[in-house]
Amino acid sequence: MNDTVVIFLSAVLAAASFMAVALPFLNRQDKKERYQAVIDKKRKNLFASTKENLNKPTNVSARDSIASFYKIQKLFGAYGEKLRDSMLQAGIRDPKAPLYFLMARIGLPIFLILFTALIMTQGQKDFTSGQVFAAMFFMGLSGFFLPKILIKNHIQKRQQEISLSFPDALDMMLICVQGGIGLEQTVSRIADEIADHSETLAEELGILSAEMGLLNDRRIALQDFARRVGSGSARSFATAMIQAEQYGTSVSQAMSVISDELRSERMAAAEQKAASLPPKLTVPMILFFLPVLFVVILAPAFIQAKGAGL
Repeated sequence: MNDTVVIFLSAVLAAASFMAVALPFLNRQDKKERYQAVIDKKRKNLFASTKENLNKPTNVSARDSIASFYKIQKLFGAYGEKLRDSMLQAGIRDPKAPLYFLMARIGLPIFLILFTALIMTQGQKDFTSGQVFAAMFFMGLSGFFLPKILIKNHIQKRQQEISLSFPDALDMMLICVQGGIGLEQTVSRIADEIADHSETLAEELGILSAEMGLLNDRRIALQDFARRVGSGSARSFATAMIQAEQYGTSVSQAMSVISDELRSERMAAAEQKAASLPPKLTVPMILFFLPVLFVVILAPAFIQAKGAGL
């Protein structure tokens, strides 16, 4: 019986050890597959749109584009464009995502208001009309702002991840550019290399590489990259590359300057977080450490006094 238990435990531990070693490699492979799927889809969409525009007459394509633009401006105005940028910055690339977002902001408050009214009116406990109205108002307000809060939180997480990994990616780009590799091939190569460390940055760089290869103007691809990412590092990179191409300056020198600036910003942000740490630790120390410290110091004296009969 003991031998069977030992063998069983040994097998379980061996399987657990194997999974601990194999899971990171499997997860890395899944990340690369997801990243590659996003890039391939973007390339297919760009190729299909380019082919469609080439097959259409110029005047019809222009007329349709202008009509679509004015329809969007009439329905949503500047808010629709800003909402589309927010969806892209959150990593949501579905063309219908802004419409779903607006439907959620309208439908979710209505659902929560009706659900709250049903629960409070049909429950066993009696509520006043003021309490019912306050609860319905609070739930409706929460349902209205909840989609926006979720999207904003997702955007902040993506931008933080990109800001942490972008200086390292720029250093690798600088090495490739100084070695004589073109900008498009450099971006594609670094996207493959950085996929293990930052899937988000790899996807954005891969889409940038696809757009630079299929669009006629690189500046449009760089501007789209800055608009999709939305962070200061991406905007600085796009602006530097556009100016380097426009004025004929050195791309490697521009990358070196941007990399140094981003590293300085990352160090300044880390120092700011470190400086704000002591005030944040004050309240937990008062609530949790000081009472335990007083107990440890005063408990022996209290026990001795009680034993002496004082």
